[in-house]
Amino acid sequence: MFITRLYLRLSVNRVLFRNVDTGQSVERAPDTPFSHPRMLVGDFISAQGPVKAAVADVRGAGFARWIRLLAPPTQLVDGGLSQVEDRVLRELANGAGAGKVVVWLGGDLGDDAVRAKLRDAA
Repeated sequence: MFITRLYLRLSVNRVLFRNVDTGQSVERAPDTPFSHPRMLVGDFISAQGPVKAAVADVRGAGFARWIRLLAPPTQLVDGGLSQVEDRVLRELANGAGAGKVVVWLGGDLGDDAVRAKLRDAA
């Protein structure tokens, strides 16, 4: 089985994915804004489209790919994430095909750091 390691940078009305194994990146904006002034994802349905499209673009060829995904939100996280916000990130990633999702709060990471966080969470 082939593993694809993805890094999701979710910010206000913007989705950026990077395949840490190939270096391929893709950025998507929603047709309808998904952020709310108090939450990064206030409209789940509007966020699903760009997340699914970005994963499809960077996941790699072949149908037998198991996706591991690190999802650090980049904005509107003062005081940490609520259980609802954590679940939204996990559900978006799972709905796009990720089998393993790690939600992490912190700064931007390089590819080696993403691999390490995904490996440590396995």
